[in-house]
Amino acid sequence: MKDITYAAPKTIADAAALLNDKGDRARILAGGTDIIVQVREGRRDIDALVDIKHITEVNELTCDPTKGLVIGAAVPCCLIYENKAIAKAYPGLIDAVSLIGGIQIQSRASLGGNLCNGSPAADGIPVLIAMEAVCDIAGSKGTRSVPVEQFCTAPGKTVLQRGEFLIRFRIQAPKKQSGAAYLRFIPRNEMDIAVVGAGVSIQFDAAKSKCTAARIALAAVAPTPLLVAEAGAALVGTSLDDASIAKAAALAQAAAKPISDMRGDADYRRHLVGVLVKRALAIAIERAKS
Repeated sequence: MKDITYAAPKTIADAAALLNDKGDRARILAGGTDIIVQVREGRRDIDALVDIKHITEVNELTCDPTKGLVIGAAVPCCLIYENKAIAKAYPGLIDAVSLIGGIQIQSRASLGGNLCNGSPAADGIPVLIAMEAVCDIAGSKGTRSVPVEQFCTAPGKTVLQRGEFLIRFRIQAPKKQSGAAYLRFIPRNEMDIAVVGAGVSIQFDAAKSKCTAARIALAAVAPTPLLVAEAGAALVGTSLDDASIAKAAALAQAAAKPISDMRGDADYRRHLVGVLVKRALAIAIERAKS
């Protein structure tokens, strides 16, 4: 590794100034489980690492039954799934964060880093999309908010501009009769990249007889994590019976644009989309009704 400048600002403004000064030659360091490996292997050529862990806002983790959930960009995954209030209110999110690497990785890796890495196969992103999570972004020109589904623009690319970095996620408080879930398929039991991932959320009416809202998002089957709006819309107004779920799964399969690689060919991935969407919906439905 070549010499790299390390900075540890304590305010958003100072971090933004450093990033604006260095431009593409600087990268954020939060957990470091992606960027350190990328730099060591020569896949990232940078001059500076900006460690944001000393900034108060990116370490925020609050769960309020009315205001919802706030997760700072540098909060490690283990603090999310070890929080009993979050685990009870957002089990779909726990499905995802507990799959990001192994136990050791989860003590460092952050949900923010999982998103900012821009991987189409990231486990944390589909369920965030399904739960309508919003990103707060800070930069030298101020702050702005972006829905998670709009954050990734291409493999390894995001909407972040010069001088900007992710501060936090905001997720609304769970509504009554709602449920979410995330499932993935991998060749091994752990420490592997998803061949396909599916995140879903649904909401029933007060009688728990009709679906009033639904969202379905996929990983590893397109250049970016994919919100399949038409699949979710197909569930609204139904009783979420087998026929409606099968239709939504088929629409998700049709929207997928998988590639063939060493972990699975395109047809196999497309088949898995249908399987995982159906299974994830079954879990979300059970959670909503209970």
